[in-house]
Amino acid sequence: MRRTTAPARDRGSVTAEAAVVLPALVLVLAASLWAVAIAGIHLQCVDAARAGARAAARGEAGGAVRVAVARSAPAGAEIGVVAGAEFTRVDVSVLVQPGWARMLPPIKVSASAVSSTEPGVLP
Repeated sequence: MRRTTAPARDRGSVTAEAAVVLPALVLVLAASLWAVAIAGIHLQCVDAARAGARAAARGEAGGAVRVAVARSAPAGAEIGVVAGAEFTRVDVSVLVQPGWARMLPPIKVSASAVSSTEPGVLP
């Protein structure tokens, strides 16, 4: 009859392999979650810039444009508005740092939107 159990020298190899693989798996999971969070913040910046560009192109006052941008922008975002006779540009940027890894440098996430200023609207 054949023996189906592993030899004595192979005992514990699965535990050792799991001990090596588990930290790497946790690191990959953390990096993936961080990438998803950055993508979400970028989408918030894009939405805020678009809302501001539309408001500025309609001829709303600078304060109203900033309020429109601030509603959609992530907390702590910097807002820049350049209104002209032909085009209006809104820039939104924010520094993002993971809460679980303070030793990592912050990442700057930014977006901008340009819209044609409607005829008859003065900057």
